Amino acid sequence: MAPSSGQQHVRPWRYLTAFLGIVVILYTLVLFTGGGNLTPKLGIDLQGGTRVSLTARTTDGLPPPRDQLVQAQEIIEQRVNGLGVSGAEVQLDGSNIVITVPGDEGEQARSLGQTAQLRFREVVQEVPAAPAAVPPAATPPPAGTPPAAGDATVPQGMGGPPERSAAVAPVAYAGPQQDPPPAPEPPAPDDPRIAAEVSQARQTRQSDDPAVQAQALLALDCTGTDPLQGYDDPARPLVTCSEDGSAKYVLGPTFIEGTQIASAQAQPNPQGAGYVVSLTFKSQGAQAWGEYTTQNIGQRVAFVLDGDVVSAPEITVPILGGATEISGQFNQERAQELAQVLRYGSLPLAFDSGTAQTVSATLGLASLEAGLIAGAVGLALVLVYCLAYYRLLGLLTMLSLVLSGLVVYAVLILLGRWIGFTLDLAGVAGFIIAIGITADSFVIFFERLKDEMREGRTFRSAVPRSWERARRTILTADAVSFLAAAVLYILAVGEVRGFAFTLGMSTVLDLVVVFLVTFPLVVLISRSRTLGRPGLSGLAAVDRIGARHRRTAPAAGRRVAAQGGRA
Repeated sequence: MAPSSGQQHVRPWRYLTAFLGIVVILYTLVLFTGGGNLTPKLGIDLQGGTRVSLTARTTDGLPPPRDQLVQAQEIIEQRVNGLGVSGAEVQLDGSNIVITVPGDEGEQARSLGQTAQLRFREVVQEVPAAPAAVPPAATPPPAGTPPAAGDATVPQGMGGPPERSAAVAPVAYAGPQQDPPPAPEPPAPDDPRIAAEVSQARQTRQSDDPAVQAQALLALDCTGTDPLQGYDDPARPLVTCSEDGSAKYVLGPTFIEGTQIASAQAQPNPQGAGYVVSLTFKSQGAQAWGEYTTQNIGQRVAFVLDGDVVSAPEITVPILGGATEISGQFNQERAQELAQVLRYGSLPLAFDSGTAQTVSATLGLASLEAGLIAGAVGLALVLVYCLAYYRLLGLLTMLSLVLSGLVVYAVLILLGRWIGFTLDLAGVAGFIIAIGITADSFVIFFERLKDEMREGRTFRSAVPRSWERARRTILTADAVSFLAAAVLYILAVGEVRGFAFTLGMSTVLDLVVVFLVTFPLVVLISRSRTLGRPGLSGLAAVDRIGARHRRTAPAAGRRVAAQGGRA
């Protein structure tokens, strides 16, 4: 029987070469772009990690509203995703938000609870920070004694040009860098002392009275916990500290809120060492910033993050176009953290920074071992069945599964590097289920091949016709599986999303293996006189049925064979 036109047009080596090229590209990227790391990133249940608990603070001592907790959870989830950390979980636990991060990203996770409430205020006065002093009202200085250098000078007006003390420099004061003593443990969120502390701090540190501001400036302790963190009134002046605790400031009311920021990026400082955070304003913020910098050349402006002054540069030229920079003593990590929290907006609540706890992976590794054993047993049973039922085609199934595993492993490593994807126990379960999906594609093809041979076609003429019909079924089945995985990924949270992701990824890779490996290998076997023998390929029974069909109905058999030749 002459070979079919479909067979003549199929060039299996092109398919196999394309698959080999994909494998070579993947493993080239694995070997030369990852610094020698040849293992996938593992989730917290497999490699351990860090758990951080953030406790919400409220000014009235009552539990925070549920909607604000949910909003804070969503913002923190966006920040986690922005870090490139996959497999992380952000869960609500009463008034707490618990962040669980795999690997060694725990210190970054602690910064995710930062309120990130950025405000732009006028710098009225700056003095170097010193240990908290007793207010002058309690120990008044002798009459006629001039203030010493560094003492607060009462500003003459909040709307006009600011007066500076003798310690003011053209840029933010940078004193000796010393680690501040540990802050006292904050009270519980339902402690009524919080409301009293916030109210008292607003009356002194946000007073419009210059004398009260002077007292608050001297009494301010930059080493303790700030009750106004995230709760300062933007419409009133503010007495506060620099972020590193080296300077104290008297600031004017807020003229731009951080909600006007469109984007934030960390980048090297173009004017020296360190890093800066480059900001782009929205249209309204850009207009306000341009007008303010035009009208206040030579004055200083403070970038205030959660009540602390991050940077207080002097305005030298009008800044138009909606872009500016936050400069300070930033290294790369700190600048990236600051840009990260600013990029996704401020939290609706203030949180007390919790302690990072290490999570052991002992139980997860034991579960992984049990899961891998179960997967290996299942795979072995599938292969034994295929060998017994399909023989040579069963060996082809084994080879296809091994090649699929090679591709999956390389993709896992690259996804871990590029998007921070981590493999957890749920993901392993997704891959085990995907073994059945992949084997099912082979079964569809092989059974369709048998049907064609039962109708009287030879092995060689049945392959292209059976593939033409089987591939539609395979595409439909895999499309349903992929859609189910996609919907589950969108609607689910936590580990279930890892299961959905690996299931969807395995489904796509299954199509690659079936189209570029399984089908061309079956074509090669059908063209070989030795390998294509029905007894060796496991098709002897259906070949006998087809031969008997051709003998009992020769005319129909010839028509069927002719149709197979034209397929």
